[in-house]
Amino acid sequence: MKVLVAMSGGVDSSVAAALLAEAGHDVAGVTLKLWGGASDRGCCSVADVDDARRVADQLGIPHYVFGLADDFSTGVVEPYVAAHAAGRTPNPCVECNRHVKFDRLLRRALAMGFDAVATGHHARIERTSAGRWRLRRGADAAKDQSYVLHMLGQAHLARVLLPVGGLTKREVRSRAAAMGLRTARKPDSQDVCFVAGSDRRAFLGGRIPLHPGRVVDTSGQEVGSVAAVELVTVGQRRGLGLPGGTHEPRYALAVDVAARTVTVGSEDDLSTTETAVEGWTWVDAPAAGAVHAQCSAHGEALPATLDGGVLRWDAPRRRVAPGQSVVLYDGDVVLGGGTAA
Repeated sequence: MKVLVAMSGGVDSSVAAALLAEAGHDVAGVTLKLWGGASDRGCCSVADVDDARRVADQLGIPHYVFGLADDFSTGVVEPYVAAHAAGRTPNPCVECNRHVKFDRLLRRALAMGFDAVATGHHARIERTSAGRWRLRRGADAAKDQSYVLHMLGQAHLARVLLPVGGLTKREVRSRAAAMGLRTARKPDSQDVCFVAGSDRRAFLGGRIPLHPGRVVDTSGQEVGSVAAVELVTVGQRRGLGLPGGTHEPRYALAVDVAARTVTVGSEDDLSTTETAVEGWTWVDAPAAGAVHAQCSAHGEALPATLDGGVLRWDAPRRRVAPGQSVVLYDGDVVLGGGTAA
């Protein structure tokens, strides 16, 4: 099989490429140049492109660099900025997978004559006895990335390989070390690749106006202020301009950018029994009834009932920030997901 491996310059994608080459596939690597300038970091840095190229040289496979900055800007950065402007909390890694890695890159790979695209994600793809494709959690629960792949449907899964999904992270690093790959001890990337460090304010402030706002309690009484309403996330506790002392902890319950207002309340106020979800996509058939739902990349999947577009939780849980992905599971099998409304 002719496979194009998305090589980020990290250890997972390096080992993914090595395993495929070892298995006898016709492998080439590609690094995506998605972002530059002051935020030239994460999966888009010059150093990471160089690491990916050197690993490809070690493996004796071709290496390409694709400039997909326009697709990344349109599909990831612009929606990220727009979401903050609307008081929502976006998930750019999900949108990068949706619009870039498993859309634009996959289409380009197929046009070049490749049979499949592979990545270093920790998740597993299987084919059932009925010939349907199934997406499962990775073998390493601590590194599982199935949450950010929930948008992959049957047509995608037929053309995607995840070679390290059955390995633990320790096993991945061990294999990289045994092969002498330069990325064997390279730390995992943690930041949003296009936001330098954690300075969202500087990044967003250069693209949209940021507005100071009032902080009010559930009765409407003003109790504090924030420097930028657009940077507040539902569930946030710190940075709300609230007085210390004997007050019980208070959390952001709602963000109203138009009214320049953040409503706060107690941990009990933050609790909810249902979450509206929009923009559903399904790995196979749409789900209904009893499911488990996960609302952050490394959160716990909690039992709920899917009733139309609403998840009704079996037990009260914290509110899900609007804009966050909500992913449904049956055991370790991904059913699909959507976005908290």
